[in-house]
Amino acid sequence: MNCPGTGSDQAGKSTACQGCPNQNVCATKPKGPDPDVGDITEKMSKIKHKLIILSGKGGVGKSTFTAHLAHGLSSDNDKQIGVLDVDICGPSLPKIFGVEGEQVHQSGSGWSPVYVDDNLSLMSVGFLLSKADEAVIWRGPKKNGMIKQFLRDVDWGEIDYLLIDTPPGTSDEHLSIAQYLKESDVDGAIVITTPQEVALLDVRKEITFCRKVDLPIIGVVENMSSFVCPKCKVSTQIFPASTGGGQKMAEDMNVPFLGSLPLDPRIGKCCDEGKSFLTEVPDSPATQAYKQIMSKIVEYCTKRNENRESDSGEMKTN
Repeated sequence: MNCPGTGSDQAGKSTACQGCPNQNVCATKPKGPDPDVGDITEKMSKIKHKLIILSGKGGVGKSTFTAHLAHGLSSDNDKQIGVLDVDICGPSLPKIFGVEGEQVHQSGSGWSPVYVDDNLSLMSVGFLLSKADEAVIWRGPKKNGMIKQFLRDVDWGEIDYLLIDTPPGTSDEHLSIAQYLKESDVDGAIVITTPQEVALLDVRKEITFCRKVDLPIIGVVENMSSFVCPKCKVSTQIFPASTGGGQKMAEDMNVPFLGSLPLDPRIGKCCDEGKSFLTEVPDSPATQAYKQIMSKIVEYCTKRNENRESDSGEMKTN
């Protein structure tokens, strides 16, 4: 039997929900239209492209990928980029962007994000903590409320790309994002994996989740596909792709494969220091791989925008 969907009256109650780890979340979630969704949709309408970075597995490099995708996109000074960190319990992006300890300011138009650069801004629960090592010990409803407040109240202005970095799994945060952005015309999800089967096992679940909540999948990125020595440039496979890796999984599940990213120890160093690896080490094979993947994502968003404008023009004509 098929999932009835998170917005259905039968969510968490139907026979198909038996055994699902999210059954209780769906069953206890308030039914009917959420009055705040309209405010969120209006806020999101000022943002041209909305991308969600996902993975069913932790430790595969979602936040690192999100940060460097943001750095790459913001290298075009004509583009405005925003990053929203909804990893409530593990907000690492302030550290990766080098803006740890910054404060969020509130104005009449909402919360102002922290600016990493003139055309790159970030919002994270990490800015709301009194200490960097303070633990966020929240149950689902409070996490959901925080995500709703971020989506509704952050004043991004008119920006070109909003990248939403999520925690691993298919639970509260993911259901909240899918519910609150349902009417906001999200461009799609970028799914991150590593080559080994223990990661692919959970990433397949994430792809299934996207399909159940009608979230388009832009493609799969295989991170840490190999280790490239910074000195001799020899490539070594650290995580064996015993079942074919991310590319084979993407083919089997009929989703696009965006590319592979090699390991480079300087990536971790740049993240610890709050620097962009793409500008610090421009000659690395990993930098070239990031740029190739980024160009595919930009091409996808551009085509989708053209199709959207074409459909809108046809509707007006009719």
